[in-house]
Amino acid sequence: MAEEFAPAEETTEATTEATPAEETAEGTEAAAPESNLKWYIIHAYSGFERKVKESLESRMHAFGLGHKIGRIEIPTEPVTEIRNNKKYTIDRVFLPGYVFVEMDLDNDLWHLVKNTPRVTGFLQTGDTPTPLSEAEVNSMLNRADVVKDKPKLKVKFEKGEQVRITEGPFANFNGAVDDVNEDKQTLKVMVSIFGRPTPTEVEFSQVEKTIE
Repeated sequence: MAEEFAPAEETTEATTEATPAEETAEGTEAAAPESNLKWYIIHAYSGFERKVKESLESRMHAFGLGHKIGRIEIPTEPVTEIRNNKKYTIDRVFLPGYVFVEMDLDNDLWHLVKNTPRVTGFLQTGDTPTPLSEAEVNSMLNRADVVKDKPKLKVKFEKGEQVRITEGPFANFNGAVDDVNEDKQTLKVMVSIFGRPTPTEVEFSQVEKTIE
């Protein structure tokens, strides 16, 4: 299986002891083999995607294979968490266990990637890693750009829980959660208006939990 990824006779006979002047003249073209770079998906342990990316980058340079690597990307999306009634926006991995690597795959690179800590293998068909098109990769990586305008809140609300509305026409009203819609990220809150319980719909971002 290893032989499948050996480069097709990239011998040095064509560059036999080139003079410094020749190396300088030809080096610019040889140093940018974008046409040989293809996207591959590497499977990693869930939760260790960023560690795998760091390990790959350091190992490529240590073994002198950095010129065969392009971009290394982890699909993420912005998520707003609420901790202690304060909002924090973080980048959350939305495809756990997947690392996208742009590379000119050959035998040495295949072994180096496979032996990287916390890597379990390639996305592949049969014995051969399957390259992805630029369009396929962009459709996944650009998902983060789509949701940046309205990040999802990573916060749990329960029916009967006391909350305070912080925005909108009912700002500063306290009430109890009557219904939770996770998909729309909205709540139905029962607030007291003129002494009568009145349901009002608000977004997750428009309320905060009250501390009893």
